[in-house]
Amino acid sequence: MRFENGLAAAVYRIEKIAAELAELRGWRRTLAALFAGALSTLALPPYGFLPILFLTFPVLVWLLDGVGEPTRSRRRRVMWRAGLLGWWFGFGYFFLGLYWVGHAFLVDADKFAFLLPLAVTLLPAGLALFTAAAAALARLFWFRGYRRVAVFAVAWTVFEWLRGHVLTGFPWNMIGQSFTASDALMQAGAMVGAYGLSFIALLVIASPATFDSRVHAAQRGPGIELLAAPAIALAGLALIWLGGAARLSAADLAAPAASGTSIRIVHPNTPFADNWNDSDRVLAIIGQLLRMSRDPTPARPGGIDGNTIVVWPENAVPVLLAREPYVLSAIGRVLPEGAKLIVGSNRGEADAEGPANRLRVFYNSLYVVDSAGAIAAAYDKHHLVPFGEYVPLRHILGRLGLRQIVQFQGSFETGPGPVTLELPDTPPVSPLICYEVIFPGGIVAPGTRPQWLVNITNDAWFGASIGPHQHLSQARLRAVEQGLPLVRSANSGISAMIDPYGRLVKSLPLDTQGVIDATLPAALQPTLYARLGDIFLALLLIATAFAAAFGREPLKR
Repeated sequence: MRFENGLAAAVYRIEKIAAELAELRGWRRTLAALFAGALSTLALPPYGFLPILFLTFPVLVWLLDGVGEPTRSRRRRVMWRAGLLGWWFGFGYFFLGLYWVGHAFLVDADKFAFLLPLAVTLLPAGLALFTAAAAALARLFWFRGYRRVAVFAVAWTVFEWLRGHVLTGFPWNMIGQSFTASDALMQAGAMVGAYGLSFIALLVIASPATFDSRVHAAQRGPGIELLAAPAIALAGLALIWLGGAARLSAADLAAPAASGTSIRIVHPNTPFADNWNDSDRVLAIIGQLLRMSRDPTPARPGGIDGNTIVVWPENAVPVLLAREPYVLSAIGRVLPEGAKLIVGSNRGEADAEGPANRLRVFYNSLYVVDSAGAIAAAYDKHHLVPFGEYVPLRHILGRLGLRQIVQFQGSFETGPGPVTLELPDTPPVSPLICYEVIFPGGIVAPGTRPQWLVNITNDAWFGASIGPHQHLSQARLRAVEQGLPLVRSANSGISAMIDPYGRLVKSLPLDTQGVIDATLPAALQPTLYARLGDIFLALLLIATAFAAAFGREPLKR
């Protein structure tokens, strides 16, 4: 009896807090939404404090309870208020989660520092439109208890998916990314992908909002039965963790054979400088990379051999590599026969209407160089960074003085799309340059399945901030989704060998210089997500929406 009374008292207090939040108005309601969104970033890498979401998302649901009921006469007003709450929540979330974007505008401060305040406010403001739309849509189909949590989870996931696709997409800091704090939890990504992890997370973390602020305990009794929904949600989370832990345990027991391919990841930690204009600096950088590629290490005291693939970061050499035969020759002399180098370099092409030696079109590219110093394969980045590598609607916005941060005497163009590079005596590989690794489902070309992923990047743009940690966590999710190992070489970000379960086999942190010598893990069989993409998630969303709509009595409209 004492336990039941204590439980009833706890339920009463929760519902009282919920009712008080729903009754907030004006700046107090706005501040509560903003603060809840900002606190939610603590669940993301590098912090990984997942429990904070069990506070912040119920707060948002309870605030949405207080915007009124969407009757015919008040529907627009209610949706507008809900949208504003969702926008302020999203603005707080993206503002603190993406503040590091401002570092990129300080690399060439003389030209771009004046844009920093706009970048760190306009980007979160734009992304918050998706959370605003999710809140407005969910509030239009609001029900009692846990059913409104389910509707909210569906709406949020739909608009998070749209955020990853509309206007080329920006699926950074999805709620599901918080699951990367646990190797076991993120294994569910092999079935449902990153968007599906967000959906699962929302069904769980918002479950305390089952305590409905509009039917206060003082009016209807203790309401202990409402504990069932959060308890079931937490049990579901526990089962997901147990399933992931079992998957990892089975993988360790099976001890899958490695591919037999040796990898050396070069992590040069080269600071930003006027590398393209200083010939001495250019030679020093190339010399450093060659030495790091050749020299013995404790893991490989004999140095690299003919079965080794060396990986350099994005834009590792500050020259147009394909037009520098002396640099290619030097690379060939360092590589033993049979070895290969994967390296990032810009690629230039002459303007079709201009002189043959005048380069006007550029690509952010990846080359495979063999031991003869010849380029054996190439890949052009197809998912460029808006305003970083190109200006959307540049014919219009260019007249306003807007330029991409990465400057050339021309423009960056997009490559044809994902490819699988097939080379002699090398497992087929899918290349990803920097930003491309953040897109679930868009990293493997149809046809020949690669046996590994390689991600070259230059996170020096973002300094010693949380940005590189967030970038790494997304690379780990891509490995889980596809069941493929991922090799990541960053200039001054975080380099790592990642196994097909998303675990860090070896890594090098920020602000260090060194190499990683490791054997490439073997690929798994294609995962459910690799085979179906987001189709399985779509079925889950439809089923959940129907279950919420045709459950018990909805609120009167």
